[in-house]
Amino acid sequence: MGVLQHIQHQISALNDLIRINNDRVAGYEKAIENTEETGLNLLFNEYIDQSKNNVSELREYIHVLGGDPTDGTTLSGKFYHAWMDVKAAFINKDRHSILSDCERGEDIAKKAYRTALDDKELIWQDEKVVSILNNHLESLRIAHDTIKSLRDTANV
Repeated sequence: MGVLQHIQHQISALNDLIRINNDRVAGYEKAIENTEETGLNLLFNEYIDQSKNNVSELREYIHVLGGDPTDGTTLSGKFYHAWMDVKAAFINKDRHSILSDCERGEDIAKKAYRTALDDKELIWQDEKVVSILNNHLESLRIAHDTIKSLRDTANV
């Protein structure tokens, strides 16, 4: 793989992470619509802000690489959120269901970051981007564990 192809591959991977973070924002916005619990809404807004900050850092690094950052979401994210809309119309979401949906979203986000960091073709040589991705992944792990803990203690 040539240098230009390598950079394009990195830009593509970072844009995928932007899409995942945008999916995460949309997922938590949907979760906020489905609950009136102040504590959950505060937490969900915190995770929305976290993803927006992640996107900002990723966009900045894509610019450093000379690329154009995306603004979209993943196709699967669009399908997932459309399904949540349909599901929400027919089912009264309880705390456990909302938190289960959020945990699934956190699992997807963590997997995307782990995949990017483990991609042998990317071989991230810039320690700054490795640090950024590892910091994002660690914050996603913490968010996942918090959501999981809340879900486990929710009345079923």
